[in-house]
Amino acid sequence: MPEKLSIEQLKANIVAQKERTLQEEFERVLSLVKILRQECPWDRKQTPESLAHLLLEESYELVHAIDQHDETELKKEIGDLFLHLSFQVLLSEERGAFTFADVFDALCDKLINRHPHVFSDTKADTVDDVLKNWETLKLKEGRQSLLDGVPNSMSELLRAYRVQKKVAGVGFDWPSDEGVLDKLVEEIEELKNAASKEEKEDEFGDLLFTIVNYSRFLCANPEDSLRKATNKFIGRFRRIEEKVQTSGRNWQEYTPEELDGLWREAKEQ
Repeated sequence: MPEKLSIEQLKANIVAQKERTLQEEFERVLSLVKILRQECPWDRKQTPESLAHLLLEESYELVHAIDQHDETELKKEIGDLFLHLSFQVLLSEERGAFTFADVFDALCDKLINRHPHVFSDTKADTVDDVLKNWETLKLKEGRQSLLDGVPNSMSELLRAYRVQKKVAGVGFDWPSDEGVLDKLVEEIEELKNAASKEEKEDEFGDLLFTIVNYSRFLCANPEDSLRKATNKFIGRFRRIEEKVQTSGRNWQEYTPEELDGLWREAKEQ
């Protein structure tokens, strides 16, 4: 059995600049997290719940790095996310719940069970076949409903998308995108005809839900599509800001027609 290192020895190993194997780097991270948990006042106070929102923020920052095609930031953000996962596992170890070995074991078992077309003799020649098998297998794992695995903490745009994909996986779906487009027109008319604030909000929700449904037929994730559209708007608006700042005029001095002209110029660029 290897000799147990002291805290000071662990610190020295962590900060040492040397070549390490993948396993050694993994153990270095885990040792670092354990030391922070013991010796940093902030880390000592943390719980799974207190870290949850930071875990979500790190996920968004990772997606941003992917969008920007920034390899340096991508490497950093993957590291930040892994740090939070390591911290959650350490907290579970303190509770006596599970270890990293348990996490990896459960992950491998789940993936093997859900890929019988790879590890067994189940036939699945297309992506649709794989997805249908996936949802059926998850129900066999003890879930009462097909929708049990959709987290309430998701953004509502992505949550709607996940719900629609899951029910479509068992055949509860529009036969073609034409039906969804007709439904979109119907929802727009119902929104136009809504009288009260409550009715308008209800119909607006139905319209958004149908738009998300249509995104599936475009093979587009609505979160990705909206994020790209927002980023595109930000880029164009910043060009307008530059024009306004160099003009020496205030925003209030511009007419709606002038601002529209600046917007058209920004689009052309």
